[in-house]
Amino acid sequence: MRSLAIYLKNYRKESILAPFFKFLEVVFDLLVPVVIAQIIDVGITGNDRPYIIERFFILVLMAAAGLAVSITAQFFAAKASVGFATELRQAVYDHVQKLSYTELDTLGTDTLITRLTDDINQVQNGVNMGLRLLLRSPFIVLGSMVMAFTINTRCALIFVVAIPVLFLVVFVIMYLSIPLFGKVQARLDAVTGLTRENLTGVRVIRAFCREEEAVREFDASNAQLTKLNEFVGKLSALLNPVTYVLINIATVILINNAGLQVNLGNMQQGQVVALYNYMAQMIVELIKLASLIITLNKSAACANRVADILKVKSSMNHPVSTASTAVCGENAVEFHDVTFTYAESGAPSLSNISFSVKRGQTVGIIGGTGSGKSTLVNLIARFYDATSGTIQIDGQNIQNYSQHDLREKIGVVPQRAVLFKGSIRENMKWGRENATDEEIWDALTTAQAREIVENKDGQLDFKLEQNGRNLSGGQRQRLTIARAVVKKPEFLILDDSASALDFATDAALRRSLHQLSGNVTTFLVSQRAASIRQADLILVLDDGELVGKGIHDDLIRTCDAYREIYFSQFPEEREKYNTSNTAVSVNASEVTL
Repeated sequence: MRSLAIYLKNYRKESILAPFFKFLEVVFDLLVPVVIAQIIDVGITGNDRPYIIERFFILVLMAAAGLAVSITAQFFAAKASVGFATELRQAVYDHVQKLSYTELDTLGTDTLITRLTDDINQVQNGVNMGLRLLLRSPFIVLGSMVMAFTINTRCALIFVVAIPVLFLVVFVIMYLSIPLFGKVQARLDAVTGLTRENLTGVRVIRAFCREEEAVREFDASNAQLTKLNEFVGKLSALLNPVTYVLINIATVILINNAGLQVNLGNMQQGQVVALYNYMAQMIVELIKLASLIITLNKSAACANRVADILKVKSSMNHPVSTASTAVCGENAVEFHDVTFTYAESGAPSLSNISFSVKRGQTVGIIGGTGSGKSTLVNLIARFYDATSGTIQIDGQNIQNYSQHDLREKIGVVPQRAVLFKGSIRENMKWGRENATDEEIWDALTTAQAREIVENKDGQLDFKLEQNGRNLSGGQRQRLTIARAVVKKPEFLILDDSASALDFATDAALRRSLHQLSGNVTTFLVSQRAASIRQADLILVLDDGELVGKGIHDDLIRTCDAYREIYFSQFPEEREKYNTSNTAVSVNASEVTL
């Protein structure tokens, strides 16, 4: 919690004024029993009606003043806590945006969502309650003891004994419950993750008739969260009855001793009432404190979780500016003995990859599932850093580029098509904010998506739902390709982004991409041999290793992995290939003879 205090620096004034005005409210509250004692001991005992009326108006003025300072304290506390939560949430969001894919994979989406929403809300409540009530209760408790000494020293000793015992009980319960609230939030992460998984995969669950299993799994996870919450709740609930018992015992002892003092003539009846009122104020404040402690415990546990996110450092460092923008040589991309291993993974996903790509070439990347195709293109965009080896773009190490300069060169179409809620025009301008409508239409034409948009109401102003739910899978893919083309990148990466397209549309798309102006270097990741057959360079991956590179005609003769993939998709050409090989063998024999 202490490490997050920096986000209150812009609200120092409010953070000081809120408890200050609360202190003034406490002063008015502590003076009320004194005035009541005077009414009893002076006004009622002496039958002095004017004195009683005078003290009555003093009580009214004190109540009005107390209300005014209380509202003022609430205003400053609310302003400080909301501002603090706003800056903290922005800081966490900005920090998450700077993390590399490695840290995002390790942390997980579910816990990040929980910490950005529920955890920070809990911290905000804790700051608000803390500024208003954290000091009020100790002020009242300690102030009651001080005021008791001004009335009768012997009776005040009861306060001296009761107060430390009460604070000890509060401390023990806090000490035991704070770690448990952290575990509660961790269980909430698990429930949030399961909920998110079930809701996003609801169609799959229904398709496989797994509704009952999904409900049972959710019930089990929810039951664990409920059980832990109940245990923490029972522990926290002990605070009220224990403090009640201690205060009531202290009250009985106080009345007994005060009664003896009145009989001995050492005290007046009004003073006994004042002492009892101070003890009653302590009861009320300790009830508030019990509720406050529970809130602060949750807030402290959540603050620690938020602080843990801010402590995560990115494993990837980007220079502020690119070292040099000079273009060296004819190679656009070069891999030199590159190996990459995912965090917490036992085996490398890519091993000793080396190849070079000339500027303006189209590169096809093919291989079996899990062979490392997506991993390879993610390294080009530097979403991950290579474990060993070097990657060069335009003749210089990729790590010498600033993040902005590198990403400006690259247009990425991810494997999973992602569109955002808003108009088609707004989605297209993610690639380039100042893109004109004409440029957007050109990109849509290239991506074979022009007809889709023209048939929508409002065309470019047509509103997409979150994740493009009101489009088909193929339509989403074509729009994401258009978004990347709008950017007019030097390097265009399509990570299996045409899997939902029919063969005719896929072929038309490849022809359009081949005609892009600006000497664009294109990387096509695909499971379809037809999609990459005409590429200038084909990379064949198998279990993270580069087992073949070249053009189609060369690979069909020399690369077993490529041949296996190709003939599995075009079995009718196997006989043609075998016949061709036989003819080559016969000709070779004739030459020998």
